[in-house]
Amino acid sequence: MSEHATAPKTLLDAHPETAYFWGRVAGDGEVTTGGVTVRTSDETAADRLAAIAGADAVDHETVDREYAHDTSITRNEDRYTVQLHGPVGDRAAAALGLPFEGDPGGYRLDTLTTHDRQLLRGLLEGCGTVCFKSSAGAVGVSFVHDDRALLERIQGLLDEADVDAPYGDIDETSSGGFWFGIDDGAVPAFGEWLYDGSDDDGCFAPSRRRKLRRSIEQAEAD
Repeated sequence: MSEHATAPKTLLDAHPETAYFWGRVAGDGEVTTGGVTVRTSDETAADRLAAIAGADAVDHETVDREYAHDTSITRNEDRYTVQLHGPVGDRAAAALGLPFEGDPGGYRLDTLTTHDRQLLRGLLEGCGTVCFKSSAGAVGVSFVHDDRALLERIQGLLDEADVDAPYGDIDETSSGGFWFGIDDGAVPAFGEWLYDGSDDDGCFAPSRRRKLRRSIEQAEAD
């Protein structure tokens, strides 16, 4: 159940649910003339995204997925795909500056930044990674994407967020994409801020939240 008494009237309204939804689309989805597609490895999140979008069904398959920082390593992963057909793709591309039919996106997400927590949550769950660094006793959080412009926009959102989340420079991955990481020392506070209120708004992937929280607990216990 959302923290708001009413659901958004359209997917382009400024609302916690739409901020989360478009963060997920930007992170791991696309908009086309045919509609909007968003992917997730979490079944609960897939059902939530489908409910926000008003999609009728969620497709499920098992795929081999490359590790974000080393494409020579793969793992089996459930993939849930939510598709919304119709002109919403054209409208979203125009309103939010999302990449569209081969044209680069400007990521004009300002209308959603009043709900920056949900927006960043969607982006982290869409194109972020979380890992426990056993050698350092710390948690690593990074954003990985083929579009450098998206990562630059995420850095801007972090600069404006009501939490101290310093980060490193954007660098290339082994697959030719790009990534940057939040400073390890800032991860515990960032993780707490990011998922604060998530039980109330319902906009989160339980598996991703659980992994981040457990990793932070493990780091703090060391």
